[in-house]
Amino acid sequence: MARRTPPRRSKPRDTGRRGKKKISALVIGKIEYVDYKDTELLKKFVSERAKLKARRLTGNSEQQQREVARAVKNAREMALIPYTNRVTTQRRERRNDDRGARADGPPPRPSAPPPGSENEAGADEALEAIDDVAAVEAVASVDEGIQS
Repeated sequence: MARRTPPRRSKPRDTGRRGKKKISALVIGKIEYVDYKDTELLKKFVSERAKLKARRLTGNSEQQQREVARAVKNAREMALIPYTNRVTTQRRERRNDDRGARADGPPPRPSAPPPGSENEAGADEALEAIDDVAAVEAVASVDEGIQS
């Protein structure tokens, strides 16, 4: 026979924590119609990053929240309020940065080619060619001295 689990006992909720329910700015201002051109009113329902605030933060009813959302969307479309607000913050310094500060401007250009590159090899070959020419001239002058 399967065991029956005992019924769960509901704990009494602490209703004192919730606090007072917020009252909407629309109720306080006795506003019947939310107009998309009233940007000062709409800014009360938009966060600093231009997001719609939740109902629990504004105190709007479901119907009021729908009207506010529609008005904010229309105002954004008409470019009366921005879609987003950029919030820039300063970056904190790195603690383990051994490299030091960056220099302003572009990096310096190298004055000589890197070691093992083709340019160095070409210079060595040119020196060898000069030595060969000198040797040929020396042999030619010796030959001329013998013939004379």
